[in-house]
Amino acid sequence: MHILLLHQAFVALDEPGGTRHFELARLLAERGHKVTIIASPVSYLTGEVGTAAPSFSQTKSGGGVTILRTYTYTGLHRSFAHRLLSFFSFMISSFWTGLQVRDVDLVWGTSPPIFQSLTAWVLARLKRVPFLFEVRDLWPAFAIEVGVLRQPLLIRASEWLERFLYRHADQLVVNSPGYISHVQTRGASRVAVVPNGTDPRMFDPHEDGAAFRSEHGLEGKFIALYAGAHGLSNDLGVLLDGAALLIQRPDIAIVLVGDGKDKPDIMSQAADKQLSNVHFLPPIPKEQMRQALGGADACVAILKPVPLYATVYPNKVFDYMAAGRPVILAIDGVIRDVVEDAGAGIFAAPGDPISLANAILTLADDPQKGHEMGLNGRRYVEQHFDRADLAAELAVLMEQMVSAV
Repeated sequence: MHILLLHQAFVALDEPGGTRHFELARLLAERGHKVTIIASPVSYLTGEVGTAAPSFSQTKSGGGVTILRTYTYTGLHRSFAHRLLSFFSFMISSFWTGLQVRDVDLVWGTSPPIFQSLTAWVLARLKRVPFLFEVRDLWPAFAIEVGVLRQPLLIRASEWLERFLYRHADQLVVNSPGYISHVQTRGASRVAVVPNGTDPRMFDPHEDGAAFRSEHGLEGKFIALYAGAHGLSNDLGVLLDGAALLIQRPDIAIVLVGDGKDKPDIMSQAADKQLSNVHFLPPIPKEQMRQALGGADACVAILKPVPLYATVYPNKVFDYMAAGRPVILAIDGVIRDVVEDAGAGIFAAPGDPISLANAILTLADDPQKGHEMGLNGRRYVEQHFDRADLAAELAVLMEQMVSAV
């Protein structure tokens, strides 16, 4: 089976960001399938050109997986209008690139950004093969709720496109059970859950992180680490407010690893508040995340206190658990159920810096408790969220779609 995936924000292991699709593609290839991925050369996390110059296409093949990097407008982080231009440019370039990919058996579209999935649907119909639509984010609902998408005409057009894709997908896949009701009420009829997860083999719960601590001058500190995007939804201002409440504890360090559109502003806020206990580190490739998480004593997952965010399964939480680190979870909803069922961390009320600071203090003052929570989380993801098992579920679903044609 030859699978064609369109994914503007695709990330390989040697790049910063979430690697769900790289790992799934590799595991599908190990099962004997061929996977071709059309992606942007512009990092969705940093907004910078990484893998290839944006004016050219670049092909990288290996192990049954081929990655085609195609032209994308580079102004991703300049403004919402520039972001739309980036999305539309990828829609067009990925369409022309996709037309040249031969002998495809299934086209896989993923959202966000949702626009690329319209291109995937068109390619699937032109090639007369099944179209699988994967929903990783309830766009445009999330964008509307946090105030990013406000123009009424754009909202109506985006919601029409969302419903169109739900209705016309041969199969819909969501990465969180919290999304099922939303997509079904908007027209989806064939819905499967292939949740976010992790590859436990990429992490070592016994990693001591000494090299990471030494490199960044953090020896002897209790490290609460946040890894990921620094954007509007991530509510990192609340983490800074929590850090301000902990300023009298010089043994506690708050470390933020990653990048994003809002990172300069967040760094400026930390400087204005003279938060000497907050450390900003650049984004690192997934293949180096083992050492970073190994250097942490606890890991923070945080989102704005928006009701729709109660539906999400953030990738970072599963990676934290795989690394054997206790989770400080400032997100309510379905992911809270996972962490509490696993006994893998402490819940902090979203949007509440006092609750967040108290959770950090609890673990800083009882390291044995944190150690036990971390090992609980590791065992839980090995049993329930191993990406190899999830890839096998996805492969069976795809094989059934192709065989039904």
